[in-house]
Amino acid sequence: MDPLHLTTSRRDGTLTVSVAGELDIATTEQFRSHLLALLQEAGRSRRTDTELVIEVSRLSFIDAAGLGILVSVQNQAVNQHTRLHIKGVPPNMRRLLRITGLDRHLI
Repeated sequence: MDPLHLTTSRRDGTLTVSVAGELDIATTEQFRSHLLALLQEAGRSRRTDTELVIEVSRLSFIDAAGLGILVSVQNQAVNQHTRLHIKGVPPNMRRLLRITGLDRHLI
């Protein structure tokens, strides 16, 4: 089991969180809290081009709870007019997103 590691960087209106390890029911609260704090930060920004990027190339596992957090955060981002993108999607996660239809909304 790989513990979840989140690293955040800020550059030119882009908040990027790099995710490594396993995103499952045991780690979703940590992930959700971190992303919601970043969305709040983006919402307070006076920039109109602020975006949140979730970089997942080092994510080794994601389950339904992790997908649920991504959908929830995407909905929150849309509501506050913050662009959200997921980048570096590994093949196994890309397949899962395609099967569930979430690829059209998250990638």
